Amino acid sequence: MELEGETRVGIVPGSVKKLLKAGFEVLVEKGSGESANYLDSEYESAGATISTRAEVLSCPNIVCIRFPGVEGISKGANLTCVADPFRCPENVRACVDSGITLLSMDMIPRRLSRAQSMDVNSSQDNLAGYKAVLIGAARTPRGIPMMTTSAGTVRPAKVVIMGSGVAGLQAIATAKRLGAVVYASDVRKSAAEQIESVGGRFIEVDGMDDFEDESGYAKPLTPEFIQKVNDTVCGVAADADIIVTTARIFGRPAPITVPSSAVANFKSGAVVVDMNADVGGNCEDTVAGEVITTSNGVIIVGTANLPGTLANTASMLYSNNLTTFMTSLVKEGEVVISEDDDVLVGAPEGSDFHIGGMGGVLICKDGEIHPKQSRLAGVVQ
Repeated sequence: MELEGETRVGIVPGSVKKLLKAGFEVLVEKGSGESANYLDSEYESAGATISTRAEVLSCPNIVCIRFPGVEGISKGANLTCVADPFRCPENVRACVDSGITLLSMDMIPRRLSRAQSMDVNSSQDNLAGYKAVLIGAARTPRGIPMMTTSAGTVRPAKVVIMGSGVAGLQAIATAKRLGAVVYASDVRKSAAEQIESVGGRFIEVDGMDDFEDESGYAKPLTPEFIQKVNDTVCGVAADADIIVTTARIFGRPAPITVPSSAVANFKSGAVVVDMNADVGGNCEDTVAGEVITTSNGVIIVGTANLPGTLANTASMLYSNNLTTFMTSLVKEGEVVISEDDDVLVGAPEGSDFHIGGMGGVLICKDGEIHPKQSRLAGVVQ
């Protein structure tokens, strides 16, 4: 099942047989896959039953992309989705009050090797980085690759990628394949080698260190260093044709990496694709869900669900992640929420993968926030 406005679907027909083999009976809400080009007839051919939303919500295990609310879900049911618990603590509170077990796929402990095949963040970010560059290329008024013609030589476009996590690296590689000259930045100095390996040129900032937390995400930075990074990278971007911003801090609003003052110095026709419009935006001028043109001719794209613009592929990857996760929970024909499962509850204390105050996918169960989620308990009132 999926919510209105979401083009992706949590399970695709290709995953149904794996779920059936694991012992699940699969009910699919009527029409839920159509926006991703997966038809009800395909689900039925794979062995699923097409049902109403009420019937789907009455199941003991419910899977979807975004948090669907708790109305109609039975006490004790397992709800698996991307709940974004730190930014949406009200979702957690609703599940606690309703006695629903919430499994939030965006909380996958991505450094655990077993969890990598379940990592929906990486699969969706990969597609988002790819699509961001294509959107920028479609909107820029100039060609991307170098061209030598009888009418003259066209120099390659300049692309600047701000941030080089999963999305950023894919954006760099995509821009390079299109023929652009690509510059990229990151607050993690260790990212330089990764940037160069996919064809980018690393933008180094004086005083840069490895600003990365235990979970692999960028740490919050001091205002002074943020200003230094902004000034340096935006200076490189001043004559760029496409600028893609990717900076995302886990559980917090997106940091501003492109202030309005920088946009004012970008050249006319430059395209800024803000990959974090859904969580506040990296560009100060971004309007979520809209494409705007500034007074100096800069185009700012605020698409709020980039993976959703590639709904068919995004659904397939998410479904693969989700199916691997769900089948891993099955023990002797039953879904077992085990305290010994590192993917569910996080790595044991003292291990190299333990992150203090943060567990795994299991957010709450039996009316209580899981003890490993002490960081989350502080924001859920």
